[in-house]
Amino acid sequence: MKPRDLYMNKLIQWIDKDVIKIISGVRRSGKSNLIMLLVEELKSRGIDESRIMYINFELIKYDHLRNYESLNEYIIDVAKSEDGKIYILIDEVQNCSSWERVAASLLASMDCDIYLTGSNAGLLSGELATYLAGRYVEIHVYPLRFKEYLQFNNININMSAEIESKFYEYLKYGGFPGLHMLPDDDEVKRQYLDGIADSVVLKDVIQRNQIREAELLDRVLLYLMDNVGQIFSAKNIVDYLKSIGSKASVDSVYSYISALENAMVIHAAKRYDVKGKKVMSRMEKYFICDTGLRYTKIGYRDDDVSQLLENVVYMQLKAEGYEVYVGKEGDREIDFIAEKNNDRIYIQVSYLLATEEIVDREYKPLQMIKDSYPKLVLSLDKLPIGQRDGIKWMNLIDFLLN
Repeated sequence: MKPRDLYMNKLIQWIDKDVIKIISGVRRSGKSNLIMLLVEELKSRGIDESRIMYINFELIKYDHLRNYESLNEYIIDVAKSEDGKIYILIDEVQNCSSWERVAASLLASMDCDIYLTGSNAGLLSGELATYLAGRYVEIHVYPLRFKEYLQFNNININMSAEIESKFYEYLKYGGFPGLHMLPDDDEVKRQYLDGIADSVVLKDVIQRNQIREAELLDRVLLYLMDNVGQIFSAKNIVDYLKSIGSKASVDSVYSYISALENAMVIHAAKRYDVKGKKVMSRMEKYFICDTGLRYTKIGYRDDDVSQLLENVVYMQLKAEGYEVYVGKEGDREIDFIAEKNNDRIYIQVSYLLATEEIVDREYKPLQMIKDSYPKLVLSLDKLPIGQRDGIKWMNLIDFLLN
């Protein structure tokens, strides 16, 4: 098993704490691997394997536990034969009806430590969040960041020549952890990514949301993928669908987008008005959870590099725990405003700062901001650009590795 230190460090601090640990993430992002790493951590602490109960609802052997009464009874029966705290680890818990009742009941009635994984961002929405209020923490898991991608492929991060070629490979194929076990063959990797895309869309979007017009959903997803990092307009999607002979209302488009967000296939970056200091309800941008899904659906084009770079930086910030917005300063746009623990970073992303016009375009919005938070311009240029008005330039790959 490969390490996922970013997430394990978060999990470890919650071991034996009296709250339910919920690990959420898109399908095949590495949640099960994280659970297995947790099992090894528990064993290293001297916890006997018999007190570690693992249930994976993707396996047929656990189909008989897919209702909350059966699951509750099974766990209690196993726990009766053990002395000491029981560690309960359940994969894809959303496949058990009313699972939250079991989790809350066990936490209240047994000496146990509970860890659950799910592939649904709505896992804790509405009534569920109310039911478990104050009794859970959620850890979001994403496909591999670039630094992890290198680690999974046994690449020394100090070997700069190899890193650059691996970065373009990463832009194309993305960071789903299972890729590192495949041969270096485009067709094999694409088939693997096809399988993930089909599984996510079918199981986590179409079936879970009982969507009847699967082809229409697929067209909306393709449109979003082709317009990653562009200002979103439901009307534009409706017009596009009409142009290719499909019909959908604005409400239908929003319902499809909501389903894709819940399956964590796409993520929204809302627009933040720097001057007005408020989050705007429209003009958001959407990013794909992993560039590999985009590649398997619409291919890779050199002209798309700028979009892909933005996507990679956005997902890096999300993995690091930042809340990420698209910025607006006057009539100019800031690619990202990232906030965490009352700190903020302003970031502009560019492929290459090849001309003075491009430099001005990227620096000007940051120069207009009057606060003292850090301001970065990221690009793939290799020679240092230097600072301007306190704005720092950084090589984008170095940013991802640090």
